[in-house]
Amino acid sequence: MANFGFRDVPVVVKNIIIINILMVVLQLVLFPMGINLQNYLALHYFTGEHFHWWQFLTHIFMHGSPDPADLGETVGHIFFNMFGLYMFGSVIENRLGSKRFLLFYLICGMGAGLCYLGVNSLEYNAIYKEIMTFQQHPTLQGFSTFLSGHHLSASHQLITTWSADPNCVDCRNMALGGMMEYYHSLGDVPMVGASGAVFGILFAFAYLFPDVELYIMFIPVPVKAKWAVAGYAAIELFSGIGRFQGDNIAHFAHLGGMLFAFILLRIWVRRRNNYY
Repeated sequence: MANFGFRDVPVVVKNIIIINILMVVLQLVLFPMGINLQNYLALHYFTGEHFHWWQFLTHIFMHGSPDPADLGETVGHIFFNMFGLYMFGSVIENRLGSKRFLLFYLICGMGAGLCYLGVNSLEYNAIYKEIMTFQQHPTLQGFSTFLSGHHLSASHQLITTWSADPNCVDCRNMALGGMMEYYHSLGDVPMVGASGAVFGILFAFAYLFPDVELYIMFIPVPVKAKWAVAGYAAIELFSGIGRFQGDNIAHFAHLGGMLFAFILLRIWVRRRNNYY
């Protein structure tokens, strides 16, 4: 790929980068004033207090945490997304044309959000069934299994009291209340970032230029784009299924971006539309 400066970046990629940077600055400025922009623009679950339909679009332009104390994390998040957009999005925009690239980018990003919420729906329904099963047969063992399965903890006093009195009604009610509180809190966890759209761009690069060799960090030999992107997809799938503790990355949103990229490219190729 040819080297070029920011002034030579295609118009859509350039403006997306500028908008993303401005949104990060805006949320960092507003947060100390008591305005959490993520409550309005980040993607929340359908049942969440802060869910709005437009978040399928706006979450693509949000990054990191609105808290200035988390500036390092926020900078890292937006840097890697915008670097990927700069490196690969510029090539794809030049190939597809600006109008079609913008459509491609937005659909991949919104599709990623839809897949993310779809997977969440399956997970949340499974959690709700666990809670209903517990409600029918409330035991300390069942409560402990729920806690360990979701990496949660309960008060030491509750566990001690319940252990001493297995028939403790208040303990059962407190446990059930805590489980329901956890279930409802899941709807208010925001998802932000352009990663889904960027992964769609990565897929498009591998789809359109499968044999281009890429140099990847920590790999001493060049790897063809098709194998590199297939490797990324496999890692995302493994990480998403594994749900490792402390991992707050929306892996299925990344895969969703790739999925919608594949669908779009297949439709356009089948219709034999000319890129413009």
